[in-house]
Amino acid sequence: MYKIVKRLIDFIISLLAAIILSPVFLLISAAIRLDSEGPVFFSQKRVGKDKKLFDMYKFRTMRIDTPHDMPTHLLKNPDAYITRVGKFLRKSSLDELPQLFNIIKGDMSIVGPRPALWNQDDLIAERDKYGANAIRPGLTGWAQINGRDELEIDVKAKFDGEYVRKMSLPFDIKCIISTALQVVKHKGVVEGGTGELARRFNKK
Repeated sequence: MYKIVKRLIDFIISLLAAIILSPVFLLISAAIRLDSEGPVFFSQKRVGKDKKLFDMYKFRTMRIDTPHDMPTHLLKNPDAYITRVGKFLRKSSLDELPQLFNIIKGDMSIVGPRPALWNQDDLIAERDKYGANAIRPGLTGWAQINGRDELEIDVKAKFDGEYVRKMSLPFDIKCIISTALQVVKHKGVVEGGTGELARRFNKK
């Protein structure tokens, strides 16, 4: 039952947010165009509900010569590809705002596992173990709150599975509030940082 209510809530909130934030969209779009050559928006093939692929939207934060379907953590020097405006957008998570349109379309939810790239076979396989590929991916999720870029893939998948088991309105509200706090603190954002938490622990 909650899955039906969840979709309705996602649609209404995302539509209202897109309307209210339209001036922010315009400002960010202008800043991107002034800062670097290329389009304002960027899209990638991502894995959606039941592993169906969809185009996920973001504000462009990297140069147009960046490898298109490569996760940031696999780039040799990700900072070299990120634009000046892009650094701010990624740090503040404002680059994710266009995903409101993915939520309106039904590709995504406000809360759920972050959508994997189509070629992230290791993450997709791990999520299969926990049923995390059977629900809509989210703008934010339980794994985002518990480490985000710093988590190893198997740990991230376990958090995604925990979300599937606990999915409810109170838990979604908890995830949204916790995400807002994470964004304010800029916590868990590490360019090229998948597994960074484990590497830090191993260094101790």
